[in-house]
Amino acid sequence: MLKQRIITALILAPATIAAIFYLPLAYFSGLIIAVMAIGAWEWGPLMGFSSKTRRIAFVLTNVFLMVGLWLYLPIETLWLSTSDLHSSIVNLLWLTVAWWVLSAFLTLAYPRYSDFWSKHRSIRGLFGWFTIVPTWLAFIILRSHEYQVDKYDGAQLIMFLFLMVWSADVGAYFVGKSIGKHKLMPNVSPGKTIEGFLGGVFFACVFVNIAGLALDWTLNQHITVTLVTALITTISVLGDLNESMFKRQAGIKDSGSILPGHGGILDRIDSLTATAPIYALCYVSFGW
Repeated sequence: MLKQRIITALILAPATIAAIFYLPLAYFSGLIIAVMAIGAWEWGPLMGFSSKTRRIAFVLTNVFLMVGLWLYLPIETLWLSTSDLHSSIVNLLWLTVAWWVLSAFLTLAYPRYSDFWSKHRSIRGLFGWFTIVPTWLAFIILRSHEYQVDKYDGAQLIMFLFLMVWSADVGAYFVGKSIGKHKLMPNVSPGKTIEGFLGGVFFACVFVNIAGLALDWTLNQHITVTLVTALITTISVLGDLNESMFKRQAGIKDSGSILPGHGGILDRIDSLTATAPIYALCYVSFGW
């Protein structure tokens, strides 16, 4: 299992970074739609769908929503200026924030209200839309920033998001393994500890500030990004716990098996589904 995880990571990480930096904007958008479509396919069992027909129908609804947004507001028109995003997109990001506030409540209260949403596939499908579609939108918002001026500016924004989430995961793993004693949310994810969570936030803040030193940030930039990092890494845990809650309710260990040693796409991007939209909103609101 460990060997498979390492091999998959060694192949996937460079390919992901290359796609972020070097794919033209339209191709990058299409690639993320394809990734999200796989995530939608994996969401099917979380809704209780066993037939391929129903799972395909759910995938198509997600693809339809993403393509519809693309056609309604072409990628090149999302940003009105360097710091001004189209108002419709900002409203969609705030709607996504509302979903994750609700998700946090449901996760913290689990299993108190699970009987209601677990018995209604339409509600779980709505949760899936609010999880999958805004993730695609957030990546496109970030990647398209200043694209006509600097094709790599948006790619750097995405890589900072990855740095926050990945360093938090690494920090949480090592701190949790070494000194983790107090369970964070045993009803949802028995393996996570409070110590691991705090260690992840600390590691992410340290690594981001090291990157900031290399980029010669001002003091205000360091403060702003440190606060954003603390917020984003906290939210990343919510994304992980949210998927764990749905999988626990559905009696599923992994969302899929497309990534040897890692499980499914949703298992790898669960933190990003929560963080990407809010990270994009933070950048629009504060910049750095």
